[in-house]
Amino acid sequence: MKILLVIGGGIAAYKAAELVRLIRRDGGEVTCVLTEAGSRFVTPLTLAALSENVVHTTLWDLKNEVEMGHIRLSREADLVVVCPATADLLARMAAGMADDLATTLLLATDKPVLAVPAMNVRMWQHAATVANIATLRTRGVTVMDPDVGAMACGEVGPGRLPEPEAIFAAIRQQLNPPARPLAGRHVLITAGPTHEPIDPVRYIANRSSGKQGFALAAAAAAAGAQVTLVAGPVDLPTPAGVHRIDVQTARDMACAVDAALPCDVAIMVAAVADWRTAESSGQKRKKDGTGRIAPLELVENPDILAGLAHCVARPRLLIGFAAETEQVIAHAQAKLARKGADWIIANDVSGDVMGGANNTVHIVTPAGVESLPRMAKAQVAQAIIEKVAQAIIAKVADAL
Repeated sequence: MKILLVIGGGIAAYKAAELVRLIRRDGGEVTCVLTEAGSRFVTPLTLAALSENVVHTTLWDLKNEVEMGHIRLSREADLVVVCPATADLLARMAAGMADDLATTLLLATDKPVLAVPAMNVRMWQHAATVANIATLRTRGVTVMDPDVGAMACGEVGPGRLPEPEAIFAAIRQQLNPPARPLAGRHVLITAGPTHEPIDPVRYIANRSSGKQGFALAAAAAAAGAQVTLVAGPVDLPTPAGVHRIDVQTARDMACAVDAALPCDVAIMVAAVADWRTAESSGQKRKKDGTGRIAPLELVENPDILAGLAHCVARPRLLIGFAAETEQVIAHAQAKLARKGADWIIANDVSGDVMGGANNTVHIVTPAGVESLPRMAKAQVAQAIIEKVAQAIIAKVADAL
């Protein structure tokens, strides 16, 4: 694995050092190209020490140009990775500029390019950036979607650089494109929370970020599946090749799931609210004269997973998720029997899983329990989809 790593100028540039370490630990070779702006955030010395290679910074280094011309440098790698890809660097790539070493290499390369954006949320959502991303994708550049979260500038939203582990997983996928074992299969996935209105300003909800469900949708699409993603209220970009349906409440989600049938595989990742108010007030609920507020009357929401297990169009493989804070496996085993699913994937959410970048899951089936190590959610998704594909292939073989 030979990687040419172009490091743009942004506060997230420090994560490039960890990415170099991950590639080297896997036995890969990294050559770093540091832009002038990037050198304000990470030094050539740091990257040289981690990569054990010369760090290239300018077109005008005669010694490096004699030993390895920039054309050769752009073509000796297996993959060119731009990380972080700032709004400015993406714009110059889209315009075909070649005014420094980085953009010259990018224009001259005949190798695949993976860009990993990082910028302020408003910059990411600006029409100019959206157009630049679309242009690059039409030219064959793979552009990762940024993470959602708090940024150095204090704003919150999409624009954070993904964690190095997720970027490394994307690199591996680019160099070793996965087989498409789910080609021709329809995979239905739910993700995120639901919001159950109390009145115009309040609702019942939970802390689900939707990240694991969206990662599963991306992995299923990469495996060739037709993917329908029913998403609760989350601020996440739609994975490439995925049909997304946005909903708010549990009843909305149940209707969307029913409308999406039939499917071969259903993975119910969403943290659906168990209850809703019996009546949602059209006006803000107020305290009475004593300072007390009338108690809420709650009713149970539809059980989407159990409903799928017993419907006429039951998916060939039905998977539920269990977010637990104690007795994780025992509760998941009980849920498996109660719901009628084929698998329950359990995770302990007592820590930083909800909203975090990593997850530890246990795949509970009637045959036993398989525990996966703590990994980035993208890696968890990849591992689960690989097992889903194996299970579907086995079920098809059994039916013949």
